Amino acid sequence: MSIDYFDPREEPVLSASFLKEDEGEHSLRPRLLSEYIGQTKVKENLSVFIEAARMRGEALDHVLLHGPPGLGKTTLAGIIANEMQVNLRITSGPTIERAGDLAALLTNLQEGDILFLDEIHRLNRSVEEILYSAMEDYAIDIIIGKGPAANSIRLDLPHFTLIGATTRAGQLSAPLRDRFGITLRLELYTVEELAEIITRSAGILETPIEPEGVWEIASRSRGTPRIANRMFRRVRDFAQVRADGLITKDVADRALTALQVDHKGLDELDRRMLRSIIEQYNGGPVGLETLAATVNEEAVTLEDVYEPYLLQQGFLTRTPRGRCAAPKAYEHLGIPFMGQMSLESIE
Repeated sequence: MSIDYFDPREEPVLSASFLKEDEGEHSLRPRLLSEYIGQTKVKENLSVFIEAARMRGEALDHVLLHGPPGLGKTTLAGIIANEMQVNLRITSGPTIERAGDLAALLTNLQEGDILFLDEIHRLNRSVEEILYSAMEDYAIDIIIGKGPAANSIRLDLPHFTLIGATTRAGQLSAPLRDRFGITLRLELYTVEELAEIITRSAGILETPIEPEGVWEIASRSRGTPRIANRMFRRVRDFAQVRADGLITKDVADRALTALQVDHKGLDELDRRMLRSIIEQYNGGPVGLETLAATVNEEAVTLEDVYEPYLLQQGFLTRTPRGRCAAPKAYEHLGIPFMGQMSLESIE
């Protein structure tokens, strides 16, 4: 199986976005469903669909993977390609600007190949319309020339599988969403599952680690395998330089504290968000754009990367008027809880 890889820009350690080092020389990504940890129901269903497609000698039906970033959508695409024994081509919605770009991708695929389209919700609408016939009829219509001399040419495509990944399934148009035969949602991982992932990564990288050290990293990883592996790499660096290479609970704690990740998995931006809501907006409610301007970060980053974990852990609440800091946030920051501003007071 060959993989063509698209490399996005570098981001911080707690970002759930993909970094080049996450592929690395010693890739921590599982290659088979049997090696994939967590997402039990997704694995069970996917194994049935893959086996059925292989028994019939057909390409797998188109797959839509959705859920928070960093949970393994790209990894699953690679696993599907391995299990189906076909090639995988990886790209993302924003990089396909014109219909010609999509046509070039599709016509270079071979029978049964998989095209993984990350951030599919950001696909250009004109490109999306070309994709409809490609997914349904395995053919695309290309316009050659301009004005009265323009001609339409129909190109037949091999039977391929499109795997679309998105953190915002609600932003997909209904016609595109309906063309996926398999829709799978990935959920945040438990600490136990993350501990299993870190233990596996330590074995691959031949890094000695104590069970307490594993748990310390897992409990601060925000339910996200990508963050767990990235934190493990950084803790391994600290252990190698300052602790003879062995990762203990104390080494992991000191390393993650140096990275400004606290015992609840919150980093400096998380705490700045909560402190801003409490100190500058009396606990809320405050609008997302206003909050983003206050902490000097993009609104989409706050909404997709930071908010889900804060909401899940009970530090933040969302109302029609905006975001509010929950009592748990006051307690975590050591600020006396005086209650939120009443809705009547801001009418």
